[in-house]
Order: sequence, then C-alpha cells, then structure tokens
Amino acid sequence: MSPAIIPHQISRRQALLGIVGLGGTITGLAVPAVGSEHPEHPVAAPDAVSMLYDNTICTGCKACMPACNEANGLPPDTLQTGGLWDMPADLNSKTKNIIKLYKEPEGPGFAYVKRQCMHCLDPACVTGCPFGSLKKSDFGAVTWNSSLCIGCRYCEVACPFDVPKFEWDKWNPKIVKCEFCYDRLQKNEQPACTAVCPTGAVIFGKRTDLLAKGKERVAAAPGKYFENRVYGEHEAGGTQVLYLSNVAFSKIGLPTLGSTSLGHYATKVTAVIYKWLSGPILVAGLLGVVIKKNWNRHEAESAAHEKETGLREQL
Repeated sequence: MSPAIIPHQISRRQALLGIVGLGGTITGLAVPAVGSEHPEHPVAAPDAVSMLYDNTICTGCKACMPACNEANGLPPDTLQTGGLWDMPADLNSKTKNIIKLYKEPEGPGFAYVKRQCMHCLDPACVTGCPFGSLKKSDFGAVTWNSSLCIGCRYCEVACPFDVPKFEWDKWNPKIVKCEFCYDRLQKNEQPACTAVCPTGAVIFGKRTDLLAKGKERVAAAPGKYFENRVYGEHEAGGTQVLYLSNVAFSKIGLPTLGSTSLGHYATKVTAVIYKWLSGPILVAGLLGVVIKKNWNRHEAESAAHEKETGLREQL
C-alpha cells in the first residue's frame, strides 16, 4: 500500500478526547432547546420585509418563476413536458416559487395564487429543526444552511403551508425552500420574483407598509376581497408574505389557521423530546469527563513510574 493512501491512524488518547468532545457538543446542542420559549403572538422585527400578493391583479404570466430559478441557480422542471419547458406541478426540489391556477368546479370562475415560503414571524420549521439548519435571519428571512441539514424532514412535518421540499432525486438529499432571495436583500435588492412582476401583482417592501397598503385596498373596494382582510396578518402568529384574494383563501391552498404562533406550539413538543433525549446525552457527556479524568491520572502515574525507573537505572 502506498504511503499516500494509508488511512490516518489515531491514538487511544485522541480517540478518548474525541469521545469527550462529542459528548460535550451534543449535550450543548440538546440542552438549550429544552427551555426555549416562543410568544403566542410574535411581533415583527423593525426591519422585517414583506411581499404583498394580490391575485386580482395577477395575469398568470409566470414571469416570476424563471426569475426565481435564475436567481437561485435552479434547473427548470421539465418532467411533465418531456424536457421541453419548465412546468412544475407544485413546489418541489427544483421550484421555490410557483404560480398556480384555481378553477371553480362549476362555472367559469378562476383565480391565480403565488406560492413560496411564507416567512412566518415565528416559523415552526425553525423550531422543529434539531440542528439549526433553518433560522430567522436579518430582514426576517427564513434561511437554510446546507452544511447543518441532515435531511430529517422535520421542517416538512412542522410547516403548515407545505413549503419545504425534499431532494428525492439526490444521493445525499437535503431541503429546498424559498429564502426571500436573502443574498439580494443583503445587497439592498428586492427578491427576483417581485422585481420582474409586470403588473405589480406581487410587491416588495417593509411588512408594516405593505400590511397598511393591503388594508387600504380592502377599504377602497368593500366586497372585492374575501372576508375583507389581508391573509398573513395574524395566521400562525403572522407571516411576512401577505395575500389579498377574491376567492376563499382555502380554495387557493392557504390553510385556515389561528393567530397563535405555531412555533409556540412546536416548542411544547420539542421540549418534551429534548427533555427525554437530554438525559442519555448528559450521561454520555459525564462519562466522557470521567474517562478523560481517569486518563489524565493514568498518564501522570505513567510519567511518575518512568521517572522513578530512570532514576533506578542511573543508580
């Protein structure tokens, strides 16, 4: 065997120190989650950005879809068209943003809807992620760190909007979701989808401003919008993607939710899970400390024995 490909060998000392370090790291990851709390009704950060989508203005041109793909380096989803053009059926591992069509079962009625991550004020996906790969970043964007994701799909289960998608076609699958074009936000640029919308069906701005604008539209045209309200103001504790619709929100795929933060509910579940997990993990950590202490004592005794042996040989 060539020396260049000989596997790296470690000593017992290195192995024991690794065990100790691993126990401490895992303990540190698990224990803090036990006491974390989330308010029932979170308040948006002062710099929280937002999208306001009005389906009465949307023409279904789908210009936002290729713009999103280009901005995020996503390939077109041509499965349904035999490789001809981009036509995803829904959000998936290649699609972070989509325009969908709702048609009345009977009659000519229809409506469009834009779907992407809702960027909740207190996201259930962030609370449910055991390794912190999802987090609430600057501007309120819910971002994803691929290096921390283990593909457990807890975020898929936690999200009430069915947004995070799994890379089923990858050998090392991870999660894909809209991140509010976070890299563009950091450069003071708006998301790609809002930048290209030709009719202004989806607009970008501060959440406080867009929420006020949505309410102004409702007040200016009573009866035009469903329930005369803005979806996302209170749902699941509030979202940063807001909707105005001329048909029931449930018909265009937006779930009926209460005003309590889902992160608040999720914490109660994860607190129980982490509580029971933290016991064995703490025991492993303590055993690591004991092993390290005993090893240090063993090395000290060995050094003393070698010194004593050396002195006898000199005599």
